[in-house]
Amino acid sequence: MPLPDEIATLAAEVSNWGRWGDDDELGCGNLLSAESTRRGTDAVRDGRRISLAAELKADGIQVGQPARRYNPILTVTSLNERDKYAPGIWEGTDDLVTMSTCAGTHVDALSHVSYDGFLYNGVPTSAVTAQYGASKLGAEKLPPIATRGLLLDVARAKGVDSLDEISPGYAITAEDLDAAAELARVTPAPGDVILVRTGQMRHYHAGDRQRYTVGTDFSQPGLSVHTIGWIHRHDLAGAFVDTYAYEAFPPTQADWSDCLAVHLLQIRDMGLLQGQNWDLEELADACAERGSGEVLLVAAPEPLVGATSAPVAPVAVL
Repeated sequence: MPLPDEIATLAAEVSNWGRWGDDDELGCGNLLSAESTRRGTDAVRDGRRISLAAELKADGIQVGQPARRYNPILTVTSLNERDKYAPGIWEGTDDLVTMSTCAGTHVDALSHVSYDGFLYNGVPTSAVTAQYGASKLGAEKLPPIATRGLLLDVARAKGVDSLDEISPGYAITAEDLDAAAELARVTPAPGDVILVRTGQMRHYHAGDRQRYTVGTDFSQPGLSVHTIGWIHRHDLAGAFVDTYAYEAFPPTQADWSDCLAVHLLQIRDMGLLQGQNWDLEELADACAERGSGEVLLVAAPEPLVGATSAPVAPVAVL
């Protein structure tokens, strides 16, 4: 089924196809510049470092929705062993991890979603195969991120701990992002990355993995299509959120023709760096205490060749 007409029109308006050349595989990663990095370093005041990564563990974020997404399975492959060819008294242990690339905190590659037979910048979906993964737009093409991050605490700006207190499927608007930016005392600039807090991660910390992952009656807060133009106008390099689905659920259309429309337009049309399961709870408190939402964000996605998502352990430096 096609996208609704108004969303298809928006897709054309925000498209970055050809903006950085016909062979571009970086998308909005091109906006990560020396200037945006310096803007990030200028935000550092005391050097405090806060991890934004959720722990990778067997009882982690994944609960089997959708199917075939797996939490990390840790296997010890050698236990306190010696190498008979190496001298000394040392013993070593090695291990193996099997996991979905989007099992925890991650960045989506530009090969992650598609529609109408195309990925970002007109790359055909045939570039992704079961045998080799993505021959174009794979996770190895994701750039290392060192830029100014803007904590947009939408929940705090609305006066709640979590947006699902207002509505289980609260859909964040451009006006919500403006209000959160005002609260954070920041003005977005090209190459910045926004960190959007809904408060949904609080449920995961409380041990309610099901509510975090699938929400209440399959409704959960997140970005709406009304934020896509806002992000495009500000020429942001990326947007990362503290939810599982990234965008609000359920979709607005009764036939679900706009399902995952935020993913589709931001990744396939804009080439935006985006990701989910970012833990913004400690950072939100620190930014509220400091009275500013700007930080230096450092995040290097794992360069997994051909992967469509990449685990990442982002750090905010205050």
